[in-house]
Amino acid sequence: MLNNKTIAVVVPCYNESQQINMVLDSMPSFVDRIIVVDDASKDDTVGTVMKHLQDNSSPVTLKSLLKTEITPTIYNRADIEVRQKSMDEIKKFTPSEVVNKNQENEKIIVIKHLENGGVGAAIATGYKWCKDHNIDCTAVMAGDGQMDPDELDGICRPVIEEGIDYVKGNRLIHKSAWVIIPRVRFLGNSILSILTKIASGYWGISDTQSGYTAISNNALNSVPLYEIYKRYGMPNDLLVKLNIAFCTIREVKIKPIYGVGEKSKLNILKVSLPILFLLIRCFFKRLQTKYLYRSFHPLYLLYWVAFIIAIINSYFLYQLIANFFIPNSKTPTDYLIIFIFLTISGFQSLLFAMWMDIQDNERLSK
Repeated sequence: MLNNKTIAVVVPCYNESQQINMVLDSMPSFVDRIIVVDDASKDDTVGTVMKHLQDNSSPVTLKSLLKTEITPTIYNRADIEVRQKSMDEIKKFTPSEVVNKNQENEKIIVIKHLENGGVGAAIATGYKWCKDHNIDCTAVMAGDGQMDPDELDGICRPVIEEGIDYVKGNRLIHKSAWVIIPRVRFLGNSILSILTKIASGYWGISDTQSGYTAISNNALNSVPLYEIYKRYGMPNDLLVKLNIAFCTIREVKIKPIYGVGEKSKLNILKVSLPILFLLIRCFFKRLQTKYLYRSFHPLYLLYWVAFIIAIINSYFLYQLIANFFIPNSKTPTDYLIIFIFLTISGFQSLLFAMWMDIQDNERLSK
């Protein structure tokens, strides 16, 4: 516990039998629950973790909210509906089973996915367990040992002491980042971070792909966990969902760690396009949900004016380019004037929309 608040760490695993012992053995003593989610590994990851269950007692007893009976009154219908919804949504997650027989009093909880769902699905399963057991602060640490356990305290403190909803580790601002992080990953991370700023509305973040995070109980109950993107775009998708739910965020500096025996399962070319399409969908979903349905904002119109102008302007751009390459042809003056006018108008509309977007979301960055 930290300040009498319960702390849990979700450890998503896929073929981490060689690394998982290092992660479990180095876990700080203030962690009350370690939720190991095995994503249908092909190696003996579960068997390796099971050896830690021989002495697995915890001084902190946690009871599932789903098993707590609520006596109906005229005032608590909402509580009953929320509990029922939490029970019904279990079937929307990747099918899984809990290995432990006494979850209430054991420190390491082992959950096995019955089918491979992806790293995002594994984290969502761990989040669901923590939500149902009313954990105050839930962190995520990869099962490959690339996250320093000594930094977990700094990740969790803002959630526990200041009420921040979501805390992300930032490797890019560490002075060793350019030396430690492989150049291709550094460049790819920077590009995805810029795109995620636009899609999520959290314009102040700069290491969106960092998986070393902590999330509050309020945030876990504010987003549909079963809808979290199941693969490597999970951090980007979750940021959008958190922004729609008006959750506060903070980044803290952490060390980049490579070369500890981990084997990367990330194929950059394979995941880049799906994440790009994901960010485009998320951007329009955020605009529609947050700035049209929940509370109308002029930036919604300004963004769409810019997009519509860009679509119309593409016709004039095509005509100008086509005439340029046709021998002895003369560029129509009226087309050129319209193109310049639409370009300036669309650019202004886009800048005003982005400026309003930044101003509106500045309050969420703490």
